[in-house]
Amino acid sequence: MPAGQEALDAVALSRAEYDLLCERLGREPNAVELGMFGSLWSEHCGYKNSKPLLSIFPTGSDRVLTKIGAENAGAIDIGDGLCVVMKVESHNHPSAIEPYQGAATGVGGIVRDIFAMGAYPVAILDSLRFGPLEEAQNRYLFEHVVGGVGGYGNCLGIPNVGGEVLFAEEYSGNPLVNAMCVGVAETAKLASARATGAGNALLLVGADTGRDGIHGASGLASRTDPEARFEEMRPAVQVGNPFMEKLLMEACFELASEHREWIVGLQDLGAAGLTSSVVECCAKGGSGAELELSKVPRREEGMTPYEVMLSESQERMLVIARRECVPEVEELFRRWELHCEEIGQVTGGNEVVVRDGGVEVARVPVEIATDPPQYRRQGIRPAELEEVNRFDPATLPDLAPADASAVLLRLLARPNIASKRGVFRQYDQQVLGNTVVQPGGDAAVLRIANTSRGIALKTDCNGRLCYLDPFTGGAAAVAEAARNVVCTGATPVAVTDCLNFGNPEKPDVYYTLEHCIRGIAEACSVFGTPVVSGNVSLYNETAGRPVYPTPVVGMLGLLEDVTKHLRAAFGRPGAEAWLLGATLDQDAATLGGSEYLEAAHGRVAGLPSIDLEAEQRLHRLVLNANGEGLLLSAHDCADGGLAVALHGYQRV
Repeated sequence: MPAGQEALDAVALSRAEYDLLCERLGREPNAVELGMFGSLWSEHCGYKNSKPLLSIFPTGSDRVLTKIGAENAGAIDIGDGLCVVMKVESHNHPSAIEPYQGAATGVGGIVRDIFAMGAYPVAILDSLRFGPLEEAQNRYLFEHVVGGVGGYGNCLGIPNVGGEVLFAEEYSGNPLVNAMCVGVAETAKLASARATGAGNALLLVGADTGRDGIHGASGLASRTDPEARFEEMRPAVQVGNPFMEKLLMEACFELASEHREWIVGLQDLGAAGLTSSVVECCAKGGSGAELELSKVPRREEGMTPYEVMLSESQERMLVIARRECVPEVEELFRRWELHCEEIGQVTGGNEVVVRDGGVEVARVPVEIATDPPQYRRQGIRPAELEEVNRFDPATLPDLAPADASAVLLRLLARPNIASKRGVFRQYDQQVLGNTVVQPGGDAAVLRIANTSRGIALKTDCNGRLCYLDPFTGGAAAVAEAARNVVCTGATPVAVTDCLNFGNPEKPDVYYTLEHCIRGIAEACSVFGTPVVSGNVSLYNETAGRPVYPTPVVGMLGLLEDVTKHLRAAFGRPGAEAWLLGATLDQDAATLGGSEYLEAAHGRVAGLPSIDLEAEQRLHRLVLNANGEGLLLSAHDCADGGLAVALHGYQRV
């Protein structure tokens, strides 16, 4: 009997997608299989609307060690047998419903992606967007998201070293919560998310499995839900235990770094839980698997196979262990006081067969499960841009000196400009002892332990610019992140990105998605910074209104000598201050999309522009000047322009 519309709605599959699934399977899926396919074919897991566009990104360089999408995160060679592993992900929809747990488990999930690679997490960054704080709901979301980020991250003993907190009406009711994690590993000991070797054991490690997070991937993160359904969807938000994650992190790092030969694969359980972790590991390893759900430790009675397979309970890992090494792996996790249960094995076939008490409840072909339909849509330029792009800032009246002072004070008081010390002081910034430049400057700088090297880290995006001109806004996000890193004396080497957009089925939203991606790709090509990992979060809307297109860029920079880093503060009295880069030449177009235009005139309008070649020359100039010892400090001019840069410069 075909699935009813209610069943399809529960897993966010269309009738056409269900019919395609039946055609490929040669039969109708049962209830468990439908839930599994709904999750794996969701936008969150399957990238149905974005995957065709992501191929535009440049993804390779001499430093890149992983193929994008092939592993849990991207790995970049930094020399001396070491690599940096990094990724940024979103937890927007859960945070809109349950802000503390949504943000907390967002941090937990991205951290697991890093230590699943065999890397030790050394830094967290968070890029946050909210509606105006004058509204009570936005204040509630802001306070609890920040609390969740700090509450979880601080318990893990990982420093939170940077990020952004920005506000606009377009984010009211739909905050953006993006978390980035960076780790360091020995290149030779990187772990892979692969299931290979028939007979090897599938071990489930960590927390017990509960009912939290079911339909998180398909029902929550892959469609637009009205606010009226938020209470109904609350159980789809996962609940975190950072102390369990800390044990899991240390145990998995010990396993990968000291006993790599015991395992063939390591994978975290995130979106779609067991379903995604097992099927994706099999797909990457060219294998199949058999699961026995009766062996899965549960924290709730009466759980069905459907619930066990789709639970997104946190702090769980899948370890693919060599059959002969299972006792050693189990003993290692017992020593860390963690559950470690064998729940199945790798097979030489091409299906994942799921049993419960010996009774088969699902049989899923791996190739079909990991090959969802892909949609290449035709975008249409948003009609409203015709008017807002026509606005000419040159028509604005000049400010009298007295008015200019008042406007500057108003600008400095704007939440987007004002110090975020009240946020980042809630985060532990110095734990691990490697933080060289703390939050508040252009980018964070960390030393790589036991080497002379350092890394610089930054997240960046200006949603207003992406709204006014998606291509330029996407390119500008990369340019500003790179410029921030350069201002610390580091050379930009790689990018991770998180694409936050509205409903891609709307032609104007798809247009902004495509052109932002093209802008990012162009800038990355010019700067030589390949995209090594990332995440796509779509369906970010409130009452049918999309958020600003917000492609957050996480930038990694490398310092060969960390002692030569720069700070964003005046070096000493009497030092000369130079303005480097493009000359304004009374070009009012540079005011397009600016904080000043909105603060002084209440307008989000104009047509922003960027010269990527000039930006690249500026980067080289700053890096060369610092290499020759000519610079005491450096600071970029961004939101608020030179006026804000000079004001904040001495205090950072």
